[in-house]
Amino acid sequence: MSRLRAAWMGTVPYARALDLQHRLHSARAEDRLREDVLLLLEHPRVITTGAKGGGDHFLTPPEELHALGFEVLKTNRGGDITYHGPGQLVGYPIVSLKDKGRDLSLYLRAIETAIIRVLEHYGVRAASDPGFTGVWIGGQKICAIGIRASRWVAMHGFALNVTTRLDDFNHIIPCGLTDRGVTSLREQLGRDIPLAEAARLTAEHLANVWNLKLAWSEDPGFPEAVLPPG
Repeated sequence: MSRLRAAWMGTVPYARALDLQHRLHSARAEDRLREDVLLLLEHPRVITTGAKGGGDHFLTPPEELHALGFEVLKTNRGGDITYHGPGQLVGYPIVSLKDKGRDLSLYLRAIETAIIRVLEHYGVRAASDPGFTGVWIGGQKICAIGIRASRWVAMHGFALNVTTRLDDFNHIIPCGLTDRGVTSLREQLGRDIPLAEAARLTAEHLANVWNLKLAWSEDPGFPEAVLPPG
């Protein structure tokens, strides 16, 4: 059985995580890296726009956001505008789709399924929506997903609101959806879940839906330790 190498990395700046993704993606696409990798982390406060744009979905101008301590960045992931910040579990799977159906829709639905199972573990009922990417509790999004794939290797990923400060979403129209809101595990449960705990559980469920054996790392040098030279 193939493996999924994963670790909880703590707080990682967006630019560093993006650089790691690109390096891992290149190695996986070139077959220098023979295993799928999952980065699990949280970001400092940052607002990103995706391939669909989203620049017109700011409710607070970017220059004011900078003054409030947010980074504002444009990315090449799928999707619209979104927020990342403390208390949000961000996952970046660097996954080959060559043996997973070469189907981006199937890949997205697998991520949704894994997140739904994580939430079920905590007694929270959530669902996917055929018309919208992500995981939902009624009309409120608890997990956003935005991916990009080239050479049949995926990067970028998902953001699950665990103890996220939901007021930070008030500066944007999340994913460009004016008639839907956001929620978090904290809001649903009335208590906090440790991010590291949620990270390990998420890795287990992702490995399961992809039929991979989870190789969990406690190495503080992860993921550089799995990157091949070159």
